[in-house]
Amino acid sequence: MDLFTSLRVESAISYLIAFLVPAFDAILPVLPAEALIIALGVATAGRTDPRIALLVGCAALGAFTGDNLAYLLGRQFGPFVERRFFSSEKGAKRRAWAERSLQRFGVLIIVVCRFIPAGRTAVTLSCGLLRYSRRKFVVATGAGAVIWALYAFFAGRVGGRAFQDKPWAGFLVGLSAAVVISVLVEAIRRVARWRSKHQRG
Repeated sequence: MDLFTSLRVESAISYLIAFLVPAFDAILPVLPAEALIIALGVATAGRTDPRIALLVGCAALGAFTGDNLAYLLGRQFGPFVERRFFSSEKGAKRRAWAERSLQRFGVLIIVVCRFIPAGRTAVTLSCGLLRYSRRKFVVATGAGAVIWALYAFFAGRVGGRAFQDKPWAGFLVGLSAAVVISVLVEAIRRVARWRSKHQRG
C-alpha cells in the first residue's frame, strides 16, 4: 500500500502511528519518527480538515511521552541505563557532553536536543540519572515536542503542496529541509563545544 494513501485523517491507525513512533524514537533513535511526521504533512497537503490538528497533537504527545519515559528510565533504573547506553567510550562521551550542556544551558539544551537524535537520547536519559528538576524537564520537553511536531509536519505540508502530483518528491523536499535544520543545529552545537573547550584552555 502506498505510504501517502495509508496515512489519512480518516484512519485511526494514522493517529496511533503518529503517537507511537515518536514515543519509541526517544529511546530507539533509529526509528524514523521525523520522516513519518513529514510524510503525514505530505499526505494532508492541500487539505483543511480540522482533524489534521489532532494528528499533529498526537505526534507532539508521542514525542513528549517518549522524552519523559527516557527521563523515568534514567531516574528509576540508573545502573541499567548506564550499562546499556553509556558504557562504551562513545556513550561515555555523550553522557559527559549531556551533563556539561545541562549545567551550562539548562532547559534550553533539552528543547534544542529534540532536533539531535543521538543527543536527545543522551540528554533525556542523563536528566533522569542526574535527577534534574522534573518540573523544568516537563516544561522543556513539552515545548520541544510541540515545536518539533509543527516544524516536521509543516515541512511535509510545504513539500506536498509544491509537488501535489508527486508526493514522493514532496516528501524528499520536506525531509531535505528537516535534515538541513538538524545539520545546522548540530553544527552550532559543535562550534559552541569547540569555543567552550578553547576558552577553558
